[in-house]
Amino acid sequence: MTNSQEGAGDMQSADVDLKAIGERARTSARTLASLPADVKNDALANVARALESRQDEILAANESDLARAGRDGLGAAALDRLLLDSKRLEGMADDVMNVAGLPDPIGETSELKMLPNGLRVGKRRVPLGVIAAIYESRPNVTIDIAALCIKSGNAVILRGGSEAFESNSALASVVRGAIEAAGVPAGAVQFIRSTDRALVGQMLAMSDYIDLVVPRGGAELVRRVADEAAMPAVTGGVGVCHTYVDRAANLDMAVEIVHNAKVQRPYVCNALDTALVHSAIAPEFLPRIAASWAEDGVEMRCDRRALSILGQSGDASARPATDDDWGQEFLALTAAVRVVDSMDEALHHIETYTSGHTEAIVTDDYGSAMRFLDAVDAGVVMVNASTRFNDGAQLGLGAEVGISTDKMHARGPMGLYELTSYKWTVLGSGQIRA
Repeated sequence: MTNSQEGAGDMQSADVDLKAIGERARTSARTLASLPADVKNDALANVARALESRQDEILAANESDLARAGRDGLGAAALDRLLLDSKRLEGMADDVMNVAGLPDPIGETSELKMLPNGLRVGKRRVPLGVIAAIYESRPNVTIDIAALCIKSGNAVILRGGSEAFESNSALASVVRGAIEAAGVPAGAVQFIRSTDRALVGQMLAMSDYIDLVVPRGGAELVRRVADEAAMPAVTGGVGVCHTYVDRAANLDMAVEIVHNAKVQRPYVCNALDTALVHSAIAPEFLPRIAASWAEDGVEMRCDRRALSILGQSGDASARPATDDDWGQEFLALTAAVRVVDSMDEALHHIETYTSGHTEAIVTDDYGSAMRFLDAVDAGVVMVNASTRFNDGAQLGLGAEVGISTDKMHARGPMGLYELTSYKWTVLGSGQIRA
C-alpha cells in the first residue's frame, strides 16, 4: 500500500493532530528560511524528476478520484479541473523548473541608503513563515503551491478537497520525498490527510502557527475563510471577466481573442464571462464571434440589441439574457453579450459587475487603451490579449499560489514575491540617539 492509499478519504479529524502539524511547520520554516538558493533549487529539480518517475503512481491515484467523482455525479467543469494525464504532469514539472530558475528573493536588500548620521538603512526580503492553502478540485495546486513556498522559504500546510484526495495525497508524498533528499525538511510541506470539514475551521483558528491562509476554490470557500480566519487571508479569486471590443478594434484580432478567452479552458476563473461590444462594430463582429463560438458549442446570452443583430443573421445559439447573467461567473461554455454605445458605458458596466479579477479591451486606439488601463479597477487589466493570460506561469512568475482580487499585500497572480515580506535592517558603527 502506498502512502497515498493509507487511510484514504475516510480518515477522521481525530486522526489528525493539527497542533503537531503546526509545530513541525513552524520548526521547518525556521530552517527553510536560511537555506541557500542552490539547496532549494535542487529540491525543486528533484520534485520535477519525481513527477515523471512516479507518474504511474500519481495517475493511478487520480483514476481513483475520477472514478469516485463520476459516481458522485460531478459536472464537466469539476472533472476537467480534477483530471491528470501525462501531458498535465509534464506541464507541472516544467512549471516547477520555471520556479527553480527564478531569482531567489530571500535576502534581497532594497532601498538601501546612508543617513547623515552614518547609519545604513534598508529593507531585507524575508519569508512570511507558514502558509496554509485550502483548495478544491485541482491537484496541480498541490505542486504549484509547494514549489513556490519552498523557493520563497516558507513552510506550507496543504488541505485539498475530498474530490482530489487520492491525487493530492500521492503528489504530496512525491514532494516530501523529493525535497527531503535534497536537504529540505520534509515538514516544510505537509498534507492534511483527512476530508473532515471540521478541520478547516480548526486551521483557521491556528494563528499561533499559520501566518497566511490562501483559499483556492469557489465563492463559498472564499467567504468562509474571510469570515473565520484568525490570521491574514487572501480572500479573492472569484473571476467575473469582461472583454470590451472597442469601435477601433481589429475585428480579426478581436474574434481570436474573445474566442480564446471563452473556449480555451472555459471552466477556470480567468475565462471570459461577458463580451461588451461597441455598437459601431457590433453588426459585423457579433455574427463572426457567434459563428466561431458555435464550433465549440458556446451558448450566448444576449441583451436585446445583440439578440436583434444575431437574429437577423439566423444564429441559433443566442438566447435572451436575464439580469442574473450580468456579473455571473459561468465556468461553462456560456457567455453573456451586451452592445454598448461608448467606452463610458462599457466602463460603467464593468464597474458595476466586476469581481476585480481580469478585464480586457481590444482596440487599435492608443488613447482608448490607456484610458481603459487607468480607469478599470482589477488585479489584471489587459490590452489586446486573452483574459486566459492571467496566470502566474503565463505572466512569468513560474506558478502561482492563487489569484488575489484583494488590494492589500498582494493583487493578481501571487508568486514568489507575494509570499515574502521584509524587515528593516540598520547597520551602525556605534551611533547613539541624542
